[in-house]
Amino acid sequence: MKVEFDIKITASDLYDYMLYHTYSGFSGLFGSIVGALFIVYFALSGTWYYLAAGGIILLYIPCSLFLRAKKQAATNEFFKKPLHYVLTDEGVTVMQGDYEMFQEWKIVVKAASTNRSILLYTSKVNAWIFPKRELANKKDDVIEMVSTHVSPDKVKIKQ
Repeated sequence: MKVEFDIKITASDLYDYMLYHTYSGFSGLFGSIVGALFIVYFALSGTWYYLAAGGIILLYIPCSLFLRAKKQAATNEFFKKPLHYVLTDEGVTVMQGDYEMFQEWKIVVKAASTNRSILLYTSKVNAWIFPKRELANKKDDVIEMVSTHVSPDKVKIKQ
């Protein structure tokens, strides 16, 4: 089987990935819990600086990720042109202009999804981002390829 598609990554796609990556890990969850506890403590004590601290903690991460995604999308040449992906039984080929890279499926350490994207992690922090709007009618084929070639314990893709 072979699936080919083009992906144009936007700041919104990067933001979606960054949110998922941050809040699916310990530090994002811990920060959210601490921020929420500050707000609960404000409700119990009426001390305004707990509300301020909770609000800052809960708003800082999403706002900073949004700004970082916008900056990265605007300054990184890699995101200015579409990427052409070819998924085969052997692995994944990524092409853009004169650039071409092939990676075997075994390099995928995790496959996940958000409401907006399918993410194939190639390391703990790097992932190929496949926005579902860009995949259109090939989304099911991509999910089938990933599910077939990536170990089931690494696949966390929701339809």
